[in-house]
Amino acid sequence: MTTVQSTPIMPAVILETERLRLRSVLERDIDDVYASCTDPELQRWIPLPSPGAPYTRDDAEHFCLRSAPAIRTSGDGQHWAVLARKDHRFIGSMALLRTEWPSMVTEVGYWISPWARGRGYATEALVAVSRWALDQGFQRIELKAASGNAGSRRVAESAGFVHEGIERNAMPLHEGRTDLAVYSLIPSDPRPTD
Repeated sequence: MTTVQSTPIMPAVILETERLRLRSVLERDIDDVYASCTDPELQRWIPLPSPGAPYTRDDAEHFCLRSAPAIRTSGDGQHWAVLARKDHRFIGSMALLRTEWPSMVTEVGYWISPWARGRGYATEALVAVSRWALDQGFQRIELKAASGNAGSRRVAESAGFVHEGIERNAMPLHEGRTDLAVYSLIPSDPRPTD
């Protein structure tokens, strides 16, 4: 018996910008994902693997080999590893997730490795993914960031996302909870630029 996927899936695409290449997460990314996700600043704002649980190399392996590919094959979205084009150094992660196909709405999430922060890579990758999603016919791209995460909020605003408000007490952290700043990008907004 053949099983038919009832939910659409995003095509597996490679995106390129002036400085970046976004491709599927692969087994060779495990060590970089582990080094990135154990960074205290990333852990402060993103409770990986779950609130109160320490991030292990097994978590990085599970993410690279199972979770990231499953986002696409389940129809939930698409996950990219962000790499520097010049030397292929791992920079971070960018994903479309929680995709609602009937309404053509998706959410974007990202993190940047500590060695790559402050160089505009997150904004450049976010613009590329947002532009691609709008070109695929999405009508709304949502972005949520911890209200105190000034860096992530700057990235959203730099990429042309519009701040809509605050979801109060919306996300658990490793310690406590945080409000989420909600942003969106829709087709009638000015197109993001590099």
